[in-house]
Amino acid sequence: MEMILEPWPWYVAGPLIALVMFLLIFMGKKFGMSSNLETMCTVCGAGKVSGYFKVDWKASRWNLLVILGAAIGGFVGAHLLSNGKAVNISEETVSNLQELGFMSAGEAYLPERLFSLEALSSIESVVILLVGGLLIGFGARYAAGCTSGHAISGLSNLQLPSLIAVIGFFIGGLVMVHLLFPIIF
Repeated sequence: MEMILEPWPWYVAGPLIALVMFLLIFMGKKFGMSSNLETMCTVCGAGKVSGYFKVDWKASRWNLLVILGAAIGGFVGAHLLSNGKAVNISEETVSNLQELGFMSAGEAYLPERLFSLEALSSIESVVILLVGGLLIGFGARYAAGCTSGHAISGLSNLQLPSLIAVIGFFIGGLVMVHLLFPIIF
């Protein structure tokens, strides 16, 4: 039981992800979380407003079960299968984050400065979350997929556009952390 309460090591999680990807490839399916937004918009009738959403959503309903399973699994993992400890990160990282104002670094999975109910009362936090969400949504559609779709599904299918997208994700992450993050915070 103790192994379930701890973060799983790469040699357990990696082969499980590979097994799921093998099964999806075998069944002719592609995995990605951002495509669920397209499917949900189509189900809600967005095809009446935009031709982009005039697709057969029933062919993608299996992927809606993935998002439901992720939500249920996240809840079960956080509330029933957690020992309450935060992920171990180095003391240097904790002090760097605390210098930037993230006082919960090393104690919580998400920075409370951005992801708490009190953060929604701050205009700065709301603007950062809205702009970040719009940029991520636009980028996922512009790149024809999100990080999970390209990095897990696309690379396992040896797709060159996915490799280019993943390299772009890493470059964007480095630019954000080293250039933009200090300016914003």
